[in-house]
Amino acid sequence: MKGDRVEIVVDAGDTTRTYEVVASRAGRRVETAVRRGVVEVSEVTRNGSVVRTARFMANRVLALVEQPVPREDSSEKPGHTGRPLREDPET
Repeated sequence: MKGDRVEIVVDAGDTTRTYEVVASRAGRRVETAVRRGVVEVSEVTRNGSVVRTARFMANRVLALVEQPVPREDSSEKPGHTGRPLREDPET
């Protein structure tokens, strides 16, 4: 979903580097995969086409942080108490 992001923290010798892959348009998502010692982070369209990919050696990756877009929850709407609409009868 647009706005989803993955942060990758990589060991770069004497320092660390942080990279971000962000779903830049509506309908895109960010997927991660670890294959054969390589971490792949890809931005993917709705139909599964890869738009761009970032690849890192798995033994150099210190952290992989997935940060979804904050979704509006129905309980956060004004006037909503979080109670069910009706009480279930006790049996």
